[in-house]
Amino acid sequence: MNFLNKMERKFGRYAIPNLTKYIILCYVIGYVLYFLQNVTNVSVFAYLVLSPMHVLHGQIWRLISWVLIPPSGLNLFTIIMLLFYYSLGTALEKTWGDFRYNVYVFSGVLFTIIGSFLLYFIGGPEMSLYGAASISTYYINLSIFLAFAASYPDMQVLLYFVIPVKIKWMAYLDIAYLAYAFVSASGYSAWPVRMTILASLLNFIIFFFGTRNYNHMRPGEIHRRQQFKKAVHPKMAPGVTKHKCAICGRTEKDGEHLEFRFCSKCNGNYEYCQDHLFTHEHIK
Repeated sequence: MNFLNKMERKFGRYAIPNLTKYIILCYVIGYVLYFLQNVTNVSVFAYLVLSPMHVLHGQIWRLISWVLIPPSGLNLFTIIMLLFYYSLGTALEKTWGDFRYNVYVFSGVLFTIIGSFLLYFIGGPEMSLYGAASISTYYINLSIFLAFAASYPDMQVLLYFVIPVKIKWMAYLDIAYLAYAFVSASGYSAWPVRMTILASLLNFIIFFFGTRNYNHMRPGEIHRRQQFKKAVHPKMAPGVTKHKCAICGRTEKDGEHLEFRFCSKCNGNYEYCQDHLFTHEHIK
């Protein structure tokens, strides 16, 4: 990921901090629009969905407005899931840094847009409209969950607030579900569903299977490096000094500006302070 490192050095200052908070805010706006749609009987979401045909006819806002469409209806379970995704996204942002987390999320959005246009140019406007009906940020949220599970595979969560389970097993179930949905999709909407799944999760595939750079960011790997560093550079016990003059016995604790050197002419490892380095008798 040398390219990403170079990009971070150049554009890292433009990264959006607390991006997960803004994702949740988009959902809040989406649920407000959903409420207004039910009250006014005006199909607001029809003007927000990602439809390449309408984009090419001047409705450019659809390239962004589709992220306001909530992944599901508003209920208690949805609120719990949004809080859960907020905690996952915040943890990932702290682990990876703002720039890499921004790239991960926005690449999922970009790949979804590209997939939608591929449907339009390959399958025609009708297939594209089928795809627009199924496009939401649901699978992008799922990619955030999979990224968190890959980074913290042994973290335990309470399933239904009761059953403790490692998050990696939940990720395996989600992957199995996605594989089943991808294979079992049928009818005219089969390819729109498959394209949506593949495009939304392509960021996860690239980040975790296309490179090995993010392996060093796993908590287990970080812990291993910390243990190695402690073994190579152990902390000095209280009262133990690194330097001691063989003549006067002074150590680095006797003055900040004291310098110590080993004498190359003495037989053995004899260290002297700056006052005795050139005046001592060499030990043969």
